[in-house]
Amino acid sequence: MLVRDAMSTMVLTIGPAHTLRQAARLMSARRVGAAIVLDPDTSGLGILTERDILNSVGLGQNPDHETASTHTTTDVVFAAPSWTLVEAADAMTHGGFRHLIVLDDHGPVGVVSVRDIIRCWAPARRETALAG
Repeated sequence: MLVRDAMSTMVLTIGPAHTLRQAARLMSARRVGAAIVLDPDTSGLGILTERDILNSVGLGQNPDHETASTHTTTDVVFAAPSWTLVEAADAMTHGGFRHLIVLDDHGPVGVVSVRDIIRCWAPARRETALAG
């Protein structure tokens, strides 16, 4: 199975000036664990995850004053829609993260998460167990 088959195409994008509270509300409302951060002043993409927000709150930082730009991961590993789920899982394992922004030639087309991969693999594992 390929990343294009597992990824979420309804991507949450936010700006670098969003506060962490605003980002958390949007992520909660959309039921996603990450948002793509688009900065009109730079050409790069970043990602803000639930872990980034938790780390900030855990450090005692105020989510109403901290912005996405301060907590965005900009050294991002991107996936291609044509990657296999094994390639995506390997990239996540080696990088120590749970989300990959999926890019094609025109920009971001989705996000694939560990949850997406497990959701796709679980039925295949069940079928194998039942057959065996």
